[in-house]
Amino acid sequence: MAMSDVSLTAGMRSNLLQLQNTSKMIDRTQERLSTGKKVNSALDNPTNFFAAQAANNRAADFSTRKDGMGEAIQNVKAADAGITAITALVDAAKGIAEAALGTTSTTDRASFATQFATIQTQITSLASDSGYRGTNLLNGQNLTVNFNEDASASLTVNAFTATATGLTINNATNNWNGSADITAAQANLKTATDELRKQSKNLAGNLNIITTRQSFTDQMISTLQTGSDNLTLADMNNEGANMLMLQTRQSLGTTALSMSSQAAQSVLRLF
Repeated sequence: MAMSDVSLTAGMRSNLLQLQNTSKMIDRTQERLSTGKKVNSALDNPTNFFAAQAANNRAADFSTRKDGMGEAIQNVKAADAGITAITALVDAAKGIAEAALGTTSTTDRASFATQFATIQTQITSLASDSGYRGTNLLNGQNLTVNFNEDASASLTVNAFTATATGLTINNATNNWNGSADITAAQANLKTATDELRKQSKNLAGNLNIITTRQSFTDQMISTLQTGSDNLTLADMNNEGANMLMLQTRQSLGTTALSMSSQAAQSVLRLF
């Protein structure tokens, strides 16, 4: 039997409508309490929903860039560790050259030259081992770090070649028989030290920029997420109070519906 086939009194129909509306509001409040959001879809509030979605999407993009910045920081740190180790080897090579100048023995100088050549090999090896995840700033591979979602803000960390050849450290090919060869090696070592110090300062400056942008990105992500929450999150205290009031209203509505039906039931007393 269709609903239209049943005749209800005006009072019963009004009370029934109120109960249906109350039930819908209870369902909505329950959803808000369970999700913690007052805007769960575009149907709830199109303006807030899409604005919050845009903020969350941008926060997600920034989060991806933040991961890239973290990787870049590790790359710069790896290069800095390599420079520190290479600088220590260059200092050791200076000591060897100084010792070679302090003797006129060709045998001793040949031995020092061999030690010097070994250090050269280790410098090149250190430079090759200072990469991180496929990028080596000490082997001529530049690093580009993107800071925002469309990559319009970025930083290129310029690389250099920190091998023995790249630092133009003089090879001890003639066993340092002459003092001029040793003096030339010392001059090259000084040049190498100056270059390493300059590159270390450049890396420190780049590292400062990247860490500053990383901190800014953290703040931006927090700001965007907070803005999104302000548009969509429900006041749980308010929703809890609403639920209690709606449950009370539902109970009263049920009672009112029962009372409005008593007029129709009184007809039965005539029989």
